[in-house]
Amino acid sequence: MSPHPVIQALIDFSAGAAGGTACVLSGQPFDTIKVKMQTFPSMYRGFIHCFISTFKQVGLGGLYKGATPALLANISENAVLFLSYGLCQDAVRLLLRMDKGAELSDVHKASAGSLASIFSSMAICPTELVKCRLQAMHEMEETGKVAKGQRSTVWSVVKTVLRTNGPLGFYQGLTSTIVREIPGYFCFFGAYEVCRTTFAHHMGTDKDSIGILPLMFSGGFGGACLWLVVYPIDCVKSRIQVYSLAGRQEGFMKTFMGIIRTEGFTALYSGLTPTMIRTFPANGALFLAYEFSRKFMMDTVGA
Repeated sequence: MSPHPVIQALIDFSAGAAGGTACVLSGQPFDTIKVKMQTFPSMYRGFIHCFISTFKQVGLGGLYKGATPALLANISENAVLFLSYGLCQDAVRLLLRMDKGAELSDVHKASAGSLASIFSSMAICPTELVKCRLQAMHEMEETGKVAKGQRSTVWSVVKTVLRTNGPLGFYQGLTSTIVREIPGYFCFFGAYEVCRTTFAHHMGTDKDSIGILPLMFSGGFGGACLWLVVYPIDCVKSRIQVYSLAGRQEGFMKTFMGIIRTEGFTALYSGLTPTMIRTFPANGALFLAYEFSRKFMMDTVGA
């Protein structure tokens, strides 16, 4: 028996929030390195150099810079994403004239995830802007783009955005975020579901019974596919959100073409190594927390 739609929405929302928390706790240091390398690629020779330099300059806490907005970003994004994912699956069934609750194909689920990402983009953009600015504040000061000695806290960044750009300032980089999310989450959910289907086929069981390690691998594989497809877009988004701290930043296309013209195409992939290292534990933890918490709540309400 399916739970009431409101109960189902609350379960999807809560499970998504649990997944977002697990994702940040397991992958934040790698995300910090990614943002630093995306926004200041010429300052670091590679992943290891950036990691060691950050540790020497600002200590272990520097690797977790922006953890608070990252938690808010991932909790809000994944809560809204998985809530919307459930609702968008119903929308796909409606469009295909399928019965409510009918099993969707992996491609149909990927399409629902892609559609759901539009809604999650609205939730993640403000918190990602604050997170990225905190993560790259040291480099902004060292390169002279902002004055040294500024307070670098969540609240100080929030006040700066409100003072200089108003509430809409939190949505700098929104276009880049949506352009990143739509194809990215098609790949994310598609690869995740295909991987789970493959495991279930070879193990002779259903997708919900493949076990912890195959589930985590499927989540990591989905994350890897997402980042390989959208990484250049994410690089442009990070530049827009960080550099706008020093003044008005150009839009998506001008920033994109400016990077290619002055730094070359490879600059768009700066920071890919820590991202790919991060994706398996972080996204594996995300789907593990999501699937198990969702199953627990569904069993609790007797669904």
